[in-house]
Amino acid sequence: MDIILTFKGGKTVQVQAGTLIQDILPYFDVNKDKILAVRVDNEICSLSQALETNAELEPVLTGTTDGASIYRRTLCFVLDVAAHKLFPTSRLLVGHSLGYGYYYTFADRDSISKEDIEKLQHEMECIITADSIINQVKVSYKDAVSILEKQKMPETRRLLDYQAKPIIRLNSLNGFYDIYVAPLLHSTGLLKVFDLMPYENGFLLRFPASFDPDSLPEFQDNKKLFNIYKRYKEWGRRQNVTTAAALNDLVYRRKTKDFINICETFLNKNIADIADKIDQKGGVKVALLAGPSSSGKTTTSKKLAIQLKVLGYNPHVISLDNYYLGREKTPRDANGDYDYECLEALDVQQLNDNLVELFKGKTIQVPSYDFREGKQYFTGETLTMNEKDILIMEGIHGLNDKLTPLVPAENKFKVYLSALTQLNLDDHNRISTSDNRLIRRIVRDSQFRGKSAADTIKMWPSVQRGEKLHIFPFQQNADAVLNTAMDYELAVLKIYASPLLRCVTPCQREYSEASRLLNFLSNFYEIAPTYVPGQSIIREFIGGSEFKY
Repeated sequence: MDIILTFKGGKTVQVQAGTLIQDILPYFDVNKDKILAVRVDNEICSLSQALETNAELEPVLTGTTDGASIYRRTLCFVLDVAAHKLFPTSRLLVGHSLGYGYYYTFADRDSISKEDIEKLQHEMECIITADSIINQVKVSYKDAVSILEKQKMPETRRLLDYQAKPIIRLNSLNGFYDIYVAPLLHSTGLLKVFDLMPYENGFLLRFPASFDPDSLPEFQDNKKLFNIYKRYKEWGRRQNVTTAAALNDLVYRRKTKDFINICETFLNKNIADIADKIDQKGGVKVALLAGPSSSGKTTTSKKLAIQLKVLGYNPHVISLDNYYLGREKTPRDANGDYDYECLEALDVQQLNDNLVELFKGKTIQVPSYDFREGKQYFTGETLTMNEKDILIMEGIHGLNDKLTPLVPAENKFKVYLSALTQLNLDDHNRISTSDNRLIRRIVRDSQFRGKSAADTIKMWPSVQRGEKLHIFPFQQNADAVLNTAMDYELAVLKIYASPLLRCVTPCQREYSEASRLLNFLSNFYEIAPTYVPGQSIIREFIGGSEFKY
């Protein structure tokens, strides 16, 4: 049977059903060497996949966000293959991201020698030079269990139990198998740029940035962030919950409520520690909270206020959103849209004048902002600060000293926060911090802003660009780093996110991302939201919070 393929621009080609995507690359109006995968009716597919029905096709190219994701996943898979060949009795563990790289360790070793890292790099280079085909295979559940047990992959094998699928999809290369999570490159020869760099007790698998796929960016270390990740990883190990399978096991054994309480108490303890640091520094007049989208800044500011009250302070929570300029003065981005994420969108002078007056004991009129009208207004609310009064301000630019140039450093305490989950799916598949926050955002946008999952997914790249410009470069300025991830949260968010993601159809460009997130969430058992405490950060996204927002 013949099928009709439609390309960008309206060109159509008739081919036989079952034709492999790699065989139709010459029909695209781009250099086929730059094509890493193809969108088939908005679902991203490997070049080794067969085409069975009429479809609209679009190439996924190098130098794009989707292309970079596929490149990174494939690089990780090749590293797993190399490690299994060289060290078959050791478990390679993927960790967090750091400086355009992923941190790796071995489960049974305190450290990894430089010689072993060099062996891994050499083996990866051999696999890449061979330009071997990466196959997708479907096997029975029973056979998948046998394969994973033979390869000594206990956490991956446990995941199969919770998915409960009769047919399991695996990636295969050089006799090594791993579960299919998302599309990979069809062959290893496309992996031109990478490096293994010794770091702490393990090493970093380094890869190119999406905007420059032909070279490795200069490594920028971040010890503060690394130490926070390390601390939370150790905490996860103490709780015996480091993977999705371990969390699912708690749900299965009805131990969820206790674990939720432990997670919540741990976060509250860390917020209390930050309050103690503020108190110990002395002279702090304003605590500035900043972090990427959906990191829980609003709830954290309220929790920090409670902890400061315990220490005898009188905190006042103010949002930087109140200091936006009128819309007629708001800068525009390259597309001509209002750019509310740049520092210049805020009335920095008004903010600093208010802060200076407050710190002198004077009274100010507290501004508010009407986003619908695009202008600032005043309700008559006033504020005066005495000796034990302290401001808590949350917003994008809190870590940037250009926000508060008139406030001396000794009067400021800056906190960076993000959802830095320590959970992995299994040994080889990490949970992206960005994915965690995107799922939070999808749920919140639906609950409180009437937006669809497709709407949120569509604007997410713009949000990430703003974070890279205005937040991440200033992480090192933080006096403290707070991880707001709840290790149980994805099991709760799944209940809300899955129906929203299923509403995204193959006719929408956002379908590929929605499909990927649905596949990701399928690894988690659901946890009833009734177990989530009223003051939890998760309530900021699902609703039902005891705090007033």
